[in-house]
Amino acid sequence: MPADMDDALIDILRRYIRDTEASWSCGSFGAVAEFARDPDEAAIISENGLSIVTARGGMRLAVVDGVRAIAYELPGRHPDTWQHGLALCLPEDNCRLAGRAALTELGPDAKALRPDDREAILFDLGLAIGGADICVRTADPKTIDLLRSVIGRFLLAPEGLPLLREIAALSPHRVFRCRFGRIEVYQPIPGPGGKSPDGPHTHVLPKLLALGRTHPATLPIPEGWVPCMTLFPPNPISNGHGGVIPFDRNWHEAFQKLWISYGIPELADLKVKAMNMLAAQTSPLPELPPPLDRAGRATVEVALRQWRQVSSSRRYG
Repeated sequence: MPADMDDALIDILRRYIRDTEASWSCGSFGAVAEFARDPDEAAIISENGLSIVTARGGMRLAVVDGVRAIAYELPGRHPDTWQHGLALCLPEDNCRLAGRAALTELGPDAKALRPDDREAILFDLGLAIGGADICVRTADPKTIDLLRSVIGRFLLAPEGLPLLREIAALSPHRVFRCRFGRIEVYQPIPGPGGKSPDGPHTHVLPKLLALGRTHPATLPIPEGWVPCMTLFPPNPISNGHGGVIPFDRNWHEAFQKLWISYGIPELADLKVKAMNMLAAQTSPLPELPPPLDRAGRATVEVALRQWRQVSSSRRYG
């Protein structure tokens, strides 16, 4: 399994940055920024192919040694679907940023994706996340005054939550950073109870942040590794809103190549065994080595769902 951001992985990332059906995330469990764009949406892609900007947001990746790509698959909520992603991880002791636990002014954002934003002021919200900086950026005097008035406050404390909502109501740019990349979101934050918009958006969920996790427990990330950014290639059976779509065999096969190269070897072996048993028309569950852990059970369930889709497409495709 490739363990570093080598040329092959960089080429994969460049390809998916250009793919309007792919999406990306940056952040931590409970605080995440997502980037996506519409097929007909104008975009500026950097000369090195690792940065993209639209009118609604953008993202940038940097080439950093030690990044490990981990492909994963999980059962979806609908019984015919599954989720997949390529998590870009760093060792726990190498992913940490400042981990500020108080709102902090960082000054002009000299590394902003758009030149016009580089004089705007960047503020770390101070959510005490070690592997990501959860920031906002603004040139609006009213928003700057509000943020400066609460410097030093911990916004996840009970008395800080109203301030967090007040900041959100002003819709500053959101800038989520990790050690090798960032996602910026420019479009407005929905009001209370509002639906997350299509395209770039963010989630900051204090109840999940309070758990202190770096990622959901369902993700098969090896101990000692932290997912900092994640690529979501086009899903062959569901759209970005959880709805079921006609099975796309090309998208499925494209991700299976990533699974072979970057999946957890033990899970890849388990999935091959389950698929072989299905091909022989035997039930995979009784003969698989018990007891299966959570990741193993998820892998077998995904294998079953994929087998049904692939078999059906062979009969009718």
